[in-house]
Amino acid sequence: MITSRLLDKAIPIPIDMGRSGSHDKPSGEPPCPHPNGVFGRTSEYVPPHVWFAVSAVFHYLGPSFAVLLFPAVGVLGVAWLRIASAAAVFAPWTKPWRTIASADPRTRWLLVGLGACLAIMNAAFYLALDRLPMSLVAAIEFVGTIGVALYGLRTARNLAALMVAVLGVFILIDVTWSGDPLGLFWAVLNGALFVGYIMLGHKISEGGASGGIERLGAAMAIAFVCVMPIGFAEAMRAFGSLELILAGIGVGICSSVIPYVCDQLAMSRLPRASFALLLALLPATATIVGAIVLAQIPTVKDLVGVSLVMLGVAIHKPAAA
Repeated sequence: MITSRLLDKAIPIPIDMGRSGSHDKPSGEPPCPHPNGVFGRTSEYVPPHVWFAVSAVFHYLGPSFAVLLFPAVGVLGVAWLRIASAAAVFAPWTKPWRTIASADPRTRWLLVGLGACLAIMNAAFYLALDRLPMSLVAAIEFVGTIGVALYGLRTARNLAALMVAVLGVFILIDVTWSGDPLGLFWAVLNGALFVGYIMLGHKISEGGASGGIERLGAAMAIAFVCVMPIGFAEAMRAFGSLELILAGIGVGICSSVIPYVCDQLAMSRLPRASFALLLALLPATATIVGAIVLAQIPTVKDLVGVSLVMLGVAIHKPAAA
C-alpha cells in the first residue's frame, strides 16, 4: 500500500502542536504561528474514542443513502457527487489553495497521494457495493486493517486484544462469498486503498488535528480533480433535479465530511495500530444502529460478536508516547 513515510519535516501552515497521541514527531520543526487551532483544542477535550464512534455511525449512514441513488445517478455519478460536495464544504474554511501553495514539495506529494487515494477508493467502494453484498465488502476491507494493527503491535496484551476483536468481527459478519470476479476486484482495491487512507491520514494528522483537517481539505480538493473524468458524465443526470442534488450533498457530508473530520480528531491522538483496532467497532456499530434505528433485533450470535469486539477494544492499551 501507499507508504506512510512521505513526510519528514514540518508542514509550513498553521497546525495544532498540542498533545497528539503517540506519533513519532519529526525533529527540527519550526515554530507555528497558531499552535492551538479550534479543532486541536476540541480534540483534546473529547476522548479520541468518542470521535471514532461518531465516525463509525456515519460510516454506515453515508453508504445507505448512496445505494439509494445508484439507479437514478449511476454508481460513479454518486462517487462524483460525494467528493464534489465534500470538497465544496471543506473549501471555505480549510482554504485548500493556501495549504497547497504554502506546502513544501514533499507535502504536496503527500496531499496528491491522499487525494488520489480518496477519489479511487470511494469509486471502487461504490462499484463493489453495486455487485457484492455489503458484508463481503466490509470483510475484505477489514482484512487490510488487521495488517495495520498487527504491524504496530508492541505487547502480548495488544495481540490478545486484536485476536479477540477479530474473532468478534467474523462472528458478526455473515459473509457469503461471491463468484463475481469484477466485484471482488473492486472490493480488494477498496480494501487496499482504505489501508492507504489510514496510513496517509495519520501522516497528515501528525502536527495535530487543526493542521490535519486543513490538509484533509486540500486532499479533498485534489480528489475532486481526480474524480472529474471518472464520474462527471454520470453525475450530470442529477443536475436537473434539486432532490438528487440535495441527496448527493447529503451523501458527501455524511460520508466524506463528518467521518473524515472525526477520523482526524481521533488520529491526532491515537497511534495507527490503535486506530486500526478501533475499526473492528464498525460491524458492531452497524449492529447497534440497526437495532436502534431500524428495529433489527440482534441475535444471540450478534450479541456475542459485539461483546467480543468491545472486550478487545477494552483490553487494548495504546503505546506510550
